[in-house]
Amino acid sequence: MHGLRCPWLVLRQTRRLCFCRSYSQEADPLRVCVIGSGPAGFYTAHQLVKRNSSVRVDILEQLPIPFGLVRFGVAPDHPEVKNCINQFTTLAQSQQCRFIGNVSLGTDVRLAQLKPFYHAVVMAYGAEDDRVLGIPGEDLPGVLSARAFVGWYNGLPDHTDLNPDLSGDVAVVLGQGNVALDVARMLLTPIDILKATDICDHALQALSESKIRHVQLVGRRGPLQVAFTIKELREMTRLPDCRPDLSPEDFDNIRSLVPGMPRPRKRLTELMIKTADEKRPTREGERGWGLSFLRSPLEIVSSNSDGKATAVRLEINRLEGDWRSAKAVGTGETEEMRCSLVLRSIGYKTLPLDKDVPFDPRLGIIPNEGGRVVDDNKERIPGLYCSGWVKTGPVGVIMTTMDNAFQTAELILKDFNTGELPKPTETDVLSMLSELPGISPTSFADWEKIDREEQRLGEERGKPREKVVSVDRMMEIIRET
Repeated sequence: MHGLRCPWLVLRQTRRLCFCRSYSQEADPLRVCVIGSGPAGFYTAHQLVKRNSSVRVDILEQLPIPFGLVRFGVAPDHPEVKNCINQFTTLAQSQQCRFIGNVSLGTDVRLAQLKPFYHAVVMAYGAEDDRVLGIPGEDLPGVLSARAFVGWYNGLPDHTDLNPDLSGDVAVVLGQGNVALDVARMLLTPIDILKATDICDHALQALSESKIRHVQLVGRRGPLQVAFTIKELREMTRLPDCRPDLSPEDFDNIRSLVPGMPRPRKRLTELMIKTADEKRPTREGERGWGLSFLRSPLEIVSSNSDGKATAVRLEINRLEGDWRSAKAVGTGETEEMRCSLVLRSIGYKTLPLDKDVPFDPRLGIIPNEGGRVVDDNKERIPGLYCSGWVKTGPVGVIMTTMDNAFQTAELILKDFNTGELPKPTETDVLSMLSELPGISPTSFADWEKIDREEQRLGEERGKPREKVVSVDRMMEIIRET
């Protein structure tokens, strides 16, 4: 299943990691640095290697371990979505690709320090923040971003100490996309099912003690504008011991429109209507979930002395315009929805990393033309590219990211073949990194040590793996083995 292993040599001096690798001495091969080891980064590298047999790609990652969103964003009960890791592993073990972890652009190293070593540098680091509502009470205890909650149960080091309050009985998710359904499903899935996944132990323990009985997902617009897909909705309708609570009246005004809709939207809407119309007997002890449409959050309120969130105040909306582009307009009428946990799921946001990389704070992307980075005057910056969410904004699924990564890779190859890329003046970036203070780069071989330890821990617990969630512990494993 795996390709040829890379000839890594890891030399340890005290706590520093220094490793050397000799690339082919072929005359002037294309050399590319990719910033970020998630799907965008690996798919960009994959296409470069596939289309150019002499290219050399370094993938730089701020964490000691690879795979980004695939590891930390995909739900534990969706292991099939993580199968791309096999392809990424084969690539990282090949002679043409090198993983360099535990190095952060903008903090440990600057773009200006990297550029002399490469023909091209590709920004592919994804979205590391989330959008905010900008409403009163958003910072109350009990209000979390869905991004942080996902990172918590998936073992992202920044969020392992999140400690969500699951002591109440109702959670409100603000948003109706796939991430919103993911977090709702994690809150409602029986523990015996989650035990067989790679969900982290700290999250499994907390969810096993959770008192959440109902999750309500709230959207500004109507059923025809939901952003989730049919696969995720179908999973919600099939949750064991969990009752969907959709109101048939919410669909009365759109039933006649369904036959003329595009097939994906038609099938999705038909499933929502079927779920709403279905009569299900109430079972003692079962959990539940529902969808609230045409509601915009105005304020998160607290009526407790401890200041924790106890309700969301919502404005009731109406829609204007065609269903494909309908706009939600507030009516002035409000209501309160009781809850003890609020998860904000209204989208992710990309952040700038380096002062020498242009950034559009309004759109939350690196300004570009098809993947070629441009400056404030719309002039192309030779040798600088972007891929994935930093290129388009946080939209689409992993396959969408693959397509746009391939597009960026093709532009790099075209520009290299036409002589438009600056030539490197230095040979190997590791020689430069080894001289920087406080940096301990990790290799893919180091990740494989952590991987083996995670699988060993998982085997003890009867699950695929138990993730190591501390960067310090990751580095300890590398040193110990």
